[in-house]
Amino acid sequence: MSRITRYDPFEGTDALDTLFRGFLRPVQMDRDMPQIRMDVKEDDKAYAVHADMPGVAKDDIHVTIDGNTVSISAEVKKHAEQKEGEKVLRRERYAGRVSRSFALEHEVDETAASAKYQDGVLELMLPKKAATAARRISIQ
Repeated sequence: MSRITRYDPFEGTDALDTLFRGFLRPVQMDRDMPQIRMDVKEDDKAYAVHADMPGVAKDDIHVTIDGNTVSISAEVKKHAEQKEGEKVLRRERYAGRVSRSFALEHEVDETAASAKYQDGVLELMLPKKAATAARRISIQ
């Protein structure tokens, strides 16, 4: 009877194993990047969006409305203040750009939309666009 075994070149406790440990694991690029967490509520006339964006300046937030798609982006800036004789032991605060887009069921009336930012929470009021009746055209 023959015996079949599977060969694994990375199996074992040799130097090659420790050199490539974790090398072939999937990489999670956005693990340390903050996310825009939000709640979306709807009534008959409008959508209300509350997005948590702590540590972001009001001038660095951008909201774009295109039909029924809403995009929120922000630039998070870190302050590189370092005093003489001081060294950074650990830096966990993020600096960079974050963004999030989502689609709503109804189109948004971008001319009547409003935004308010207070205490790290962005509040959007997005009125629904009035549905237009289908128009029949005559063929000549």
